[in-house]
Amino acid sequence: MSKIITFNGNLPESEFDYPKVERLVKGNPKRTTWNLFTNMNGEINAGIWECEVGAWKIFMGPTEDEFFHVISGIARLHIGDKFTEVKAGESAIIPAGTEAIFEVVERVKKHYVIVERKA
Repeated sequence: MSKIITFNGNLPESEFDYPKVERLVKGNPKRTTWNLFTNMNGEINAGIWECEVGAWKIFMGPTEDEFFHVISGIARLHIGDKFTEVKAGESAIIPAGTEAIFEVVERVKKHYVIVERKA
């Protein structure tokens, strides 16, 4: 039987990390993740993510897409000399294969859903 999962404020214990040194562009931002759901195959992860100001290189895998909705703060995704800014109340998708710089301009908190299609 299926079960509906709600994000009602009862968060699991958070996990902390920092960008890998070789990917850092600016600062060394602490990143906090509350993973609220992982399906049985590990193909879908969803939760809440928060990050301090800073920037680092991201590389989405060839079968990995991310949808996110910013709850608070401002993030920019830089590709070449252009960027896309995503602010509180806005959403974006980072498609599979994307190589970019993820910049947190103002402390960001977001809901995320990452889908990684398995072969």
